[in-house]
Amino acid sequence: MQFHRIIIAGLLCGSILGCTTIFDGGPTVGVSRLGDGAAVPEGTDPSDQIIGLREHPKIVASYGGSYDDRAAQIMLARLASKLLVAAGEGDSQLTVTILDSEEVNAFALPGGYIYVTRGILALANDEAELAAVLAHEIAHLTLRHARERSNRERTSKIVDRVIGGILGANPETDQSAARSKLSLAAFSQAQELAADKEGVKIAGRAGYDPHAAARFLGLMAQFAAYKSKEQSGDDFLSSHPSTPDRIELAVKAARGFGAPGIGATERERYLDAIDGLAFGPNPNNGAIAGQRYIHPNLGFVFAVPNSYELTNANASVVGVAKDGTAVRFDSVFVPDSVLLADYLRSGWVAGLSESSIQKTTRNNVPMVTASAQTKDWAFEIAVVRFEGQVYRFIFAAKHADKRLKKDFDFTLGSFRKLRSADLKQIQHFEVEVVEAKPGQSVSNLVARMGGVSDASALFNVLNGLLPGDQLISGRSYKVIQKK
Repeated sequence: MQFHRIIIAGLLCGSILGCTTIFDGGPTVGVSRLGDGAAVPEGTDPSDQIIGLREHPKIVASYGGSYDDRAAQIMLARLASKLLVAAGEGDSQLTVTILDSEEVNAFALPGGYIYVTRGILALANDEAELAAVLAHEIAHLTLRHARERSNRERTSKIVDRVIGGILGANPETDQSAARSKLSLAAFSQAQELAADKEGVKIAGRAGYDPHAAARFLGLMAQFAAYKSKEQSGDDFLSSHPSTPDRIELAVKAARGFGAPGIGATERERYLDAIDGLAFGPNPNNGAIAGQRYIHPNLGFVFAVPNSYELTNANASVVGVAKDGTAVRFDSVFVPDSVLLADYLRSGWVAGLSESSIQKTTRNNVPMVTASAQTKDWAFEIAVVRFEGQVYRFIFAAKHADKRLKKDFDFTLGSFRKLRSADLKQIQHFEVEVVEAKPGQSVSNLVARMGGVSDASALFNVLNGLLPGDQLISGRSYKVIQKK
């Protein structure tokens, strides 16, 4: 019998980082040890494991931490164990982490690290679809794609050029670049197609419906159409584009096992496992409530004028007004010994007017403000020091006018310490699995999704339905409800 070791990060642990629980099919075999006690499977390049160990905490932190859900983690452990054996890697170690992110994403790092977001768990409809995702990422690892990508990323300067071009920033010291530097959408199309084909084979050999990969690619295309109405961040759609060519390849690979209808799907068991899954952004990591941004963990709140629409992006909060005026809010590391005014002068702002630099205090919060002008943009900038952290507001417009300054002043004046009443404005949502009763329609279940924007479209996407599809009596469906 082959033994394999699956680590599901965060299981039964309250800590966000550095805590794992091991699921064993028996004693762990074929394992060597690094000096720090980390396990490295024999046959694995130790440098791969070192890459994974080094980057893992960064990945988890950049996605807002790991997500602790016992039922989902046990399901992932079971799936990963079966898929590793089917991939011929039964002696290998795999670390699977659920990231606390609404993004629909899954990716792999060298050394056997695989990540899935709770967003992708909410989108899938059965174990076979999730198995297709995991098998795809396992294929990237077995085909050594993760190592090839890691080597490429060490020499990439794309993000550096973008940040330097926009703000004149030094990307080596600008923390707003940190998340972008962790971008994992760097596999080539050839690598993706190879992982698709191999992933279908792995899932099929594990006994799952091999046609689930094509089905999930189609579901992602449906999700992409839904998300096109919103501003989306780095997600599975950018790193794993759902193209007709890929769907066709997945179908061909699956036909090697037989016609549709073969293999296990385990829909009900899957839906039971994700019942109660948190949905949408984690409010503790910052929540948008109308024109306000509330951050319970960091303890502050601010607002933008009514003409702006706020979006919680990957490493920042972005607001855009109807006339194109924009605001960006983010954090940056500035040592306590460095004055805010000196930080403003440190070279990260292109076109800075040094004579405009002013120290001020709003709501007992110290700030330094300044103006800047480039060929195409006018900027109003504030650097805020609040409870040991430094934050930046950057307002940008085509022209420097009273409106830009007025909006800037309004937002700075709204930045303050969080009050208990502010927390009542935050909404929490979760996935609820419900059984369709005889005579119930889609609109009946959509009516249960109070507070969800475009609820009908979201219901169809989450359940793999098309407009006009009817519910099947006795079948389980996902709805999104307030907690």
